[in-house]
Amino acid sequence: MPLVPSRRAVLGRRATFLLPALLASPALASELPRRVPPGTRLVAADQNQALQTMMQASGEHGRLAAQVSYANFLGGPAILEAFRAGALDLGIVGNTPPIQAHAAGERIPVIAARASTEPDYKFAVRPGLSVTTLKDFAGRRIAYAEGTGRQPFVLRALQLAGLTRRDVRLVPLRVSDFPDAVRGGQVDIAPLNEPHFSRYLAQWADRGASALPADQYADLPKRLSYLYASGRALDDPAKAAALRDFVIRWIAASRWSKARPEEWVQAYYVRLQNLRPEDGRAIEASEGEYRFPALSTLIAPHQATIDLIHAAGDIPRRLDAREEFDLRFDAVIAEYAA
Repeated sequence: MPLVPSRRAVLGRRATFLLPALLASPALASELPRRVPPGTRLVAADQNQALQTMMQASGEHGRLAAQVSYANFLGGPAILEAFRAGALDLGIVGNTPPIQAHAAGERIPVIAARASTEPDYKFAVRPGLSVTTLKDFAGRRIAYAEGTGRQPFVLRALQLAGLTRRDVRLVPLRVSDFPDAVRGGQVDIAPLNEPHFSRYLAQWADRGASALPADQYADLPKRLSYLYASGRALDDPAKAAALRDFVIRWIAASRWSKARPEEWVQAYYVRLQNLRPEDGRAIEASEGEYRFPALSTLIAPHQATIDLIHAAGDIPRRLDAREEFDLRFDAVIAEYAA
């Protein structure tokens, strides 16, 4: 698996990191190609094998027009590094990796999005510590990973609490190290996604593990997953057509997971993640309902995320959110997500 790039590596190529011609999505006013020639291949970045499992369990993988293989990663920075190496055509990430890609001078525009009604992450608290409000974050060590969705989630939590990063200790870690860090007390608080959050509470509750109470999440960001794609793939008519087809199948597979929750729980949480069925059902229910918004409607909230990260000093220049979306896919989303 590629190493997580340093902040300098992600942000360092300043001479090229904001050339508009490089970053603009190709031919936004044109229609996407539809014909997928035989033998067309795509490599998709996955996280925790969730994408591959959903596509296969739903039957949508077998309906794909291209030959799609999946490479598993943990965290957006590792996926970005693989994109930069030319090893990927598309990937599923949170809301921050497209910003880091943009800042690094890479053209990897968003081609589809899935929004949820529930929070993006949950704050796990180390055994023996009680944290009941966001204000209790003051003075605490918080796991932090630039270039991932956890980054603006933490920054927004601090903002809501009336705190700044100077009021806490942000501990830079790999996403894969978050669960062990909070279990072992290297950090006091860690934003975890599923199934890691529920597994942590289930396995460590008898040792005093806890979490930020549910009533503290009302104004924190809701879950938003992005499919984003290599500019090289989008410039290739065969791969662009295959990406269009993948978006259609991904929307269908996502809907299947909500229409057939028991099958999804068994396929992913029980058989793959080795959770108890009741725990898997609880996680599935906690994910809320899905919708597939038009990309054009996401530009303004995405700009707010960019501005939050910029204000924290984690990117050196304010970026234009419009340059991070390929709006040709809005016609596909409108047709198949209605």
